[in-house]
Amino acid sequence: MKKPKWVIEKEQAKKAASQETVWLFGTHAVRDALMNPAREKLHLVATKNAFDRLKTVIEKCQIEVEICESRQFSAPLDAGAVHQGIALETKPLVWGSLEDHALSGECRPARLVLLDQITDPQNVGAILRSAEVFGAQAVIGTQRHSAPETGALAKSASGALERQPYLRLRNLADTIITLQNMGFLVLGLDGTAEKSVDEVAHSQVDRPIALVFGAEGPGLRQRTKNTVDMLISIPFSKGFGSLNVSNAAAVTLFAMRKS
Repeated sequence: MKKPKWVIEKEQAKKAASQETVWLFGTHAVRDALMNPAREKLHLVATKNAFDRLKTVIEKCQIEVEICESRQFSAPLDAGAVHQGIALETKPLVWGSLEDHALSGECRPARLVLLDQITDPQNVGAILRSAEVFGAQAVIGTQRHSAPETGALAKSASGALERQPYLRLRNLADTIITLQNMGFLVLGLDGTAEKSVDEVAHSQVDRPIALVFGAEGPGLRQRTKNTVDMLISIPFSKGFGSLNVSNAAAVTLFAMRKS
């Protein structure tokens, strides 16, 4: 019997995660990773000052710590990384399947965020923070052409990476179709769309909704536009009508919330 696609994707994600490690850095990102029981922690590097700041959390984890001088920080980070004297080597998080999260709306209709080739880790990290604040069930990118789990992404997310599911699936169009078959209304954000976020939010608030955001500049790909149920735009009041994608995600998630 042939395995369902979601089972294959889940197995592939677990296999990939078992072969990779990620270096997280910065006080907030490392603290939240240390506090996350689902995070497999391998190696912690810290200066004496950074260790003292997080001593209580570190001791609860019972992880071996390499103390080093700030001028001889031994973690293999990029030269420009603002590590604040602490870095943690970990395994990437495995969040499970699309179905695990699309069907987890409990008493309120689900909200999902889909990313169409958004590769900037700062933008993805900020989107994860907004998704957590406004109650989205997951943020979903693609295995290729989307920001992977990295220290830069975790630092930008300021802890949200540990709590907000971030899935990377094989094909965005297939994911959209799967969600549509599950009853989701899939909305693509496009600055030229005639229908506004507010208009759709008021009329569709009781439905499970997936919001699709494109990269800054190119926006949504044509195939994505052809696959979503509807294109919507954020209304603006003056001549300049463009937002950073992470800001657009925050505005749209706020509009689509159901209190």
